[in-house]
Amino acid sequence: MAIRTYGKSELAMLYFPDSQPHTAVNHLMAWIRRCKPLSEELKSQHYVRTAKCFTPRQVETILRHLGEP
Repeated sequence: MAIRTYGKSELAMLYFPDSQPHTAVNHLMAWIRRCKPLSEELKSQHYVRTAKCFTPRQVETILRHLGEP
């Protein structure tokens, strides 16, 4: 998987390909919230809940904690 900027729904659909985009985002964000080390690391990278995309650094962090989709 390429490390680049991903829209939230774009990345979420990679993890939940059989879901609707909105549902996939909700599932991905729930996974992120439940993984406290991931949440804290994203917060330290200036991630905000209302962001529409993940930076390459944030994507790398998510992949490290959640694995490849």
